[in-house]
Order: sequence, then structure tokens, then C-alpha cells
Amino acid sequence: MNEEIIKPENLVYKKTDLLLDNDFHYCPGCGHGTVHKLFMEVVEEMGIGDNTIGVAPVGCSVFAYNYMNVDMQQAPHGRACAFATGMKRTLPDRYVFTYQGDGDLAAIGTAETIHAASRGENILVIFINNGLYGMTSGQMAPTTLPGMKTTTSPHGRDVKTMGHPLVMTNLMKEMPGVAYLTRHSVHKVGNCRKLKKAFQNALNYQKQGLGFCMVEVVTNCPSNMKTTANKANDFVDNEMIPFYPLGDIKVPIVA
Repeated sequence: MNEEIIKPENLVYKKTDLLLDNDFHYCPGCGHGTVHKLFMEVVEEMGIGDNTIGVAPVGCSVFAYNYMNVDMQQAPHGRACAFATGMKRTLPDRYVFTYQGDGDLAAIGTAETIHAASRGENILVIFINNGLYGMTSGQMAPTTLPGMKTTTSPHGRDVKTMGHPLVMTNLMKEMPGVAYLTRHSVHKVGNCRKLKKAFQNALNYQKQGLGFCMVEVVTNCPSNMKTTANKANDFVDNEMIPFYPLGDIKVPIVA
């Protein structure tokens, strides 16, 4: 091997020490791994790894504790924000975050999420939105797009009988306890950079005690979308993002 390649000055990228070297559980093309990487890079760069606590509930997000080398707690399905509330109030000097999918956060966990936001709990919620239930065979979720096919809406979501999608991030915009709401994706390199900046912002706002922060990540699920990773990313681009536009929804006014 050319010695030039391994010299420190030639190092292009080094995996953060806050990612564990465990076997990968996610399906090929899944966006979870990219989100893990970006968030742990931010935690390492801010030097807060020893003071960070994560909560992962049920669903694909439950695997987060296999990869994130910070203190982690598993919560029952939908109850992550309730767990995070108790942790932050007991240990106010810690950075506390939840890592939740849309089926968890916007269905069984709607009450916990909404009321934590309403109370202005000083936590960060990382919300993975792929428009379906990923772990349990791709059923329709509260976030499933109109006309989108899932295992429980094989002809597409009919809003007349199945209701409209629940746009959680926009729903919280008018709550005074909510400090920061933003929506991003990981299907393109430029989008990943913007998501990383959003994580930095959210953790800094938590440090300032500004209140509830949520970073939504619109992503794919190739296995349950029954397509390739590239085509699943095309679906994110062409279908999901027009319905869930990317960018900041609410930003705190900081003196």
C-alpha cells in the first residue's frame, strides 16, 4: 500500500468514535444509518458525548442504541418523549434526545409528543418520516401520502375513508413552548449537510434552554416501498418532498 495514503495529512474522512462497530441491522439503502452518522458527528464535534442521553422506542428506530456510543434508554412504543421529559428534568445538564419513526411518534405516541411540545420540554426529537411502518411490513402510517400504496392501503391512501396525513411538524408551529422545527432529508449529499447543521442548531438551542426542538427527516424505505434504493430516493424527491417541503418551519428569536 502507498504510504502516502495513510498519512494523517491525507486523511479525508474518519468515522466518529461515537459510532459503534456493530453489524448493520437496517435494510440496504435505508436512511437511518446516515442520520446516525450525522448526529453522532455533531455530538462528537460539540464535545458532549459524555453528557448526551438518547431514547429509542419501538420500530426500526429501536436499533439506534446498537450504533450510537452515548447513553441510551429504550422506551415502550410511543412513549419516548415521556421518558425524555423525566430524564431532562432529573438531569437538566444533560443533552437529551429521542429518535423516533413516524408510526411511533405520529400514531401511538401522538399524545406524548404533542404534550411534551406544548409544555416546552427542553429536549430534541429526531423524527424519521418514511411514510409507513417500516419494521412491521409497511402498513399505512399517519404520515402516508394521499394515494400512496402500503400493505394496508394496497390501492393507495383514500383520504375520504382513511383521512389526511398528519403533518406533525407543521401542527406544532403555533405552540409557544416549541422553539425549533425544521425538516430535512438524507437522499442527497447537500441535504445531508443541511441536516447536520440543523442538529447543531437544535443542540445549541437546548443548551440555551429555549424549549422543545424537533428535526424531521424525510427518508425512504426501499424494502417496504418494494423498489430499489435509487427508485426509493426518487420517490422521496418526486412525491414526499412536495408534500413535506424541506426547510425551517419555526426558528427561535435569540437575542
